[in-house]
Amino acid sequence: MTAPGEAARRKPARRPTIKDIARRAGVSESAVSFALNDRPGVSQDTRARVRRVAEELGWQANSAARALSGERAGALGLVLARPAQTLGVESFFLQLVSGIQEVLSVRQIALLFQVVEDLDTECALYRRWWAERRVDGVLVVDPRTEDPRPELLAALGLPAVVVGGPATPGPDPSEPVAEAAAPAQPLLSTVWADDAKAMARVLDHLYGLGHRRIVHIAGLPGLAHTARRIRSLRTEADRRGLDHRQVHSVTTDYSDAEGAEATRRLLDAARPPTAIIYDNDVMAVAGASVAAGRGIPVPDALSIVAWDDSALCRVTHPRLTALARDTPGFGRLAAQELLAVLDGGPLRTVQGELPHLEARESTAPPSPR
Repeated sequence: MTAPGEAARRKPARRPTIKDIARRAGVSESAVSFALNDRPGVSQDTRARVRRVAEELGWQANSAARALSGERAGALGLVLARPAQTLGVESFFLQLVSGIQEVLSVRQIALLFQVVEDLDTECALYRRWWAERRVDGVLVVDPRTEDPRPELLAALGLPAVVVGGPATPGPDPSEPVAEAAAPAQPLLSTVWADDAKAMARVLDHLYGLGHRRIVHIAGLPGLAHTARRIRSLRTEADRRGLDHRQVHSVTTDYSDAEGAEATRRLLDAARPPTAIIYDNDVMAVAGASVAAGRGIPVPDALSIVAWDDSALCRVTHPRLTALARDTPGFGRLAAQELLAVLDGGPLRTVQGELPHLEARESTAPPSPR
């Protein structure tokens, strides 16, 4: 019987070594090294015996030692520089990571994930990871309108794919390019979604219903996709001759708290909007709750559209009209592109599927006022 506290005093089990495998298999340490690294110099029977013993002992190659020898680390990195409180309520990143993991698990590649305070800390982390050979490449999310990461990663030689849109410097693939202009060479591969066309689809729907006072409650300012959505809203408003004072965007931190507060300010205006577009599902549900608390019926007095469909949009009453897309599929596409870069493929700009609008009960023609 184990005495109290004895288990806590025990030393952790020692990791098996090549010497342990050699002793158990009855071969030399060099033979073990040849067998485990798939190098010539040992027979097939010896190779099979060594690998069987290694599996029995639970041996795994040391990633640091592999890195020093020039082998891959067997891990990819993903860093998120966002307010931590916004992550627990937003489903987008969970779905994105599930798609990434689906691809990496096939190749037995780990995903090293870290949340940091700001972009400077993120850049410092990339430098440390690459110096320590902790990762073979990184997936860069939340591209900025002014973004130092592409130049840094290119200078480091750290393979990377930008997820969600082009990070500066470099051309925005959603913008038309003059015929005479030579295409700029991208610093990194990019997997992007056409936020401009997605916003146009939302405006088509609301304008077609008769809405002329439309406000977009956007996400974090400075993000490239936020800028594209705001720019697209203005373009679509101009195309239809709508007043920018009545059709405009306000920025938030993506949280339900700021989404609710922005909704309150809009509904307190002398001429409140008849339709609101929210940049995520959480803010849309929070906005619907604010409207209900004020006795403003949705959609009779206020139409609501959410960016990125989710279970929240489908269980809320009334169910929310939303832009739907295969977010795990977007994650799979990003992971596949980074693996292609690691395997020697060219830098590319790859477009994901265009979200489609799932019209539900939260949008209807505006009531006469």
